[in-house]
Amino acid sequence: MKCSIIIRAFNEEKHIGKLLDGINQQEISHELEVLLVDSGSTDATVRIAEAKGARVIRIRPEEFSFGRALNLGCQAAKGEILLFASAHVYPVYTNWIEKMLAPFGDAKVALSYGRQIGNHLNKYSEHRLLAKWFPATSNYNQLIPFCNNANTAIRRSLWEQMPFDETLTGLEDLHWASQLIQKGYKIAYEADAVIVHVHEETPRKIFNRYYREAIAFKRIQPHAKFSLWDAAYLSVSNIVSDYVAAVREGVFWKNAWEIPTFRLMQFWGTYQGYRFIGTLDRTLRERFYYPNHVIGATTPSRPAQIRMKEIAYE
Repeated sequence: MKCSIIIRAFNEEKHIGKLLDGINQQEISHELEVLLVDSGSTDATVRIAEAKGARVIRIRPEEFSFGRALNLGCQAAKGEILLFASAHVYPVYTNWIEKMLAPFGDAKVALSYGRQIGNHLNKYSEHRLLAKWFPATSNYNQLIPFCNNANTAIRRSLWEQMPFDETLTGLEDLHWASQLIQKGYKIAYEADAVIVHVHEETPRKIFNRYYREAIAFKRIQPHAKFSLWDAAYLSVSNIVSDYVAAVREGVFWKNAWEIPTFRLMQFWGTYQGYRFIGTLDRTLRERFYYPNHVIGATTPSRPAQIRMKEIAYE
């Protein structure tokens, strides 16, 4: 069985080498290829990727969406299994790929996804979210359409039948997984397929991530509601919960300001995203995908990953 690893990237010279080194150190019995879908990097990302053996596919900034980039990578891939990894992740163990592929021994498994943890650069609240979303126990017959394309593998044959939605501003993985379950396929969670997912975000980027993903969630679930009361209640309750945990762990003062900042941006962004009415015009594309750049002048910001699951399944 051949596996193709598809990585979406923009200006990831700080992280891409560690991911590719981790891939090259994998103990794997399957044939492997690595593809990097680059959306206009201006740093050394492409040079590092090519030097470490990755095949580079380029997408123009004005064409970029998360689904579009993945579809281009899938189209160019030759593997029976397509494994997606963010450019700012890296595997913890040398059996990561083998663990990701193991569930596909069951013909009904269409998708597997692995555990994610953070490092010292992640916000304290995000460490708690990752622990909630990615527990230490595997589940090879998950009943809800939850996964995360920072560390997910799918069958190419099913992607050919159902490409990713290129119009969504995020949550393309949740949307794809929901279609799988409706068709009677299984989703497998492998807790031993561990990667470190590095997030370094300003408050503005946290807000932007949740705003974008709330718009996508509203597209997927048009009848979903998220009121100002929901935003206030979830902000306060999660701040209190994080503070209690931080006190118990002896890290309260280190995170005293960071915790409310993260939670307020998380739920205020979600609230604003639910209120959004309109289309994804040029201005919004720049805000979502290119927050520090201008389309046509430079290039898009790195892709952000799913953070709507707490709301979807709380």
